[in-house]
Amino acid sequence: MSTLIEQLKGQIIQELNLVDLQPADINPDAPLFDYDGLGLDSIDALELTVILSKYYGIKVTDPAQMKKAFFSLATLAEFIAEHQSAPVAA
Repeated sequence: MSTLIEQLKGQIIQELNLVDLQPADINPDAPLFDYDGLGLDSIDALELTVILSKYYGIKVTDPAQMKKAFFSLATLAEFIAEHQSAPVAA
């Protein structure tokens, strides 16, 4: 799981263009959409769904499922581990 979390950190920094952050700056348990965490917004949520589709082949359509999965990096990694069918080359 820690490998997946580290991979996600890099993908989030790259895809959301968070150039001021390093992977070590991201606490996996901090909220993604709270100013105590990464402070992401609704546009970033759309980008997270693109990351799930592009890198992991996962389509998320249920808003309740998204809210739970997108709480933190750790919950996102758990969601991916539960729903990933096969790795997608990127």
